[in-house]
Amino acid sequence: MTSRNSKSVDNSIEERQNNIVKRRKDGEFVRGASGFRNFLSDDSKFKPEENRYHIIVALNCPWCHRVTLARNILGLADSISMDIAFPNRTDSDHPFGSNQWEFAPLRKASLTGRKLSECTNETATGQNFRVVRQIYQKEGSEETSLPILYDKKTKKIVSNESAEIIRMLNEHSESLGSKLNPNEHVNLYPVELESKIDTFNEIIYTNINNGAYKAGFSSNQNVYKTAYTNYFNTLEKLNNELKHHSFLFLTGDQFTEADLRLFPTLYRHDPVYYIRMKLNGAKILDYPHLWKWLCRVYALPGVKKSNSLLHCRQGYFGRSWNKVVPLGPIKPMTYPKAYEHPELAI
Repeated sequence: MTSRNSKSVDNSIEERQNNIVKRRKDGEFVRGASGFRNFLSDDSKFKPEENRYHIIVALNCPWCHRVTLARNILGLADSISMDIAFPNRTDSDHPFGSNQWEFAPLRKASLTGRKLSECTNETATGQNFRVVRQIYQKEGSEETSLPILYDKKTKKIVSNESAEIIRMLNEHSESLGSKLNPNEHVNLYPVELESKIDTFNEIIYTNINNGAYKAGFSSNQNVYKTAYTNYFNTLEKLNNELKHHSFLFLTGDQFTEADLRLFPTLYRHDPVYYIRMKLNGAKILDYPHLWKWLCRVYALPGVKKSNSLLHCRQGYFGRSWNKVVPLGPIKPMTYPKAYEHPELAI
């Protein structure tokens, strides 16, 4: 039997998959659906056990950021191993072709001219694969996406749907080997807040998480305008919500899944999305209550180590037409240092 929390992720907020060819032809960015949707449970082949599971991520990817956040916040960094791909996909001259997530710890970032110390080889399968696509091909799939939750025991992909991975990690954190003390226990999806969290999740996914991509990767002015408008209207609403209720977090004084799912996009907004996704209507700094929320989340144990803005800059701008990575912003100070200063927002 699949666990309640894992199975209750609302599939209605995923990207609609109807008329994909036409929609893309008309200039809309359409995110594909994840094909691996297994769940951890005591009576399935994927039992929640310590040191059994592995995640594969790219630190520039916000969907991966959800998973690395959950791993750290839930105290699972020592019991769930991790591989990190290089933030730029491969080019057409690569032996495995273009647009592949690559395991390349020796590859140099154009922004720094140096190797990225976080990048790893592929260690989950024991076959030292060069690109993520090979992991999927081993299971007869042509998917290429990240993140992946991988079972080192059965040598199988459990899931590549980030929303369901974070729900599983939360529900089974103790069985998976959380190193948090009992008085530090975190529940990202408490029963009494489920309805509020689900409401926030739908708004955040549609208008913020996926909305940023709808704006940034659209080739249709009207599609872009709609996504842009929805994005900033939602930021305004969230800012007012925090102001009105004087909450520390979105649903109250407890950090939940709703905060976790909002954070990766807002973390990227000022230094990356403002330019790369054409979301230049305002910065998060212009929303004082959201800015203070962002700094509050950034200060939580494990959050800083969950990502890298260097990877984000390299990954997003390295895919732009000329592959030149902007050096800023430097005012009011550099990022992510700015996230340690809630007082910057007046």
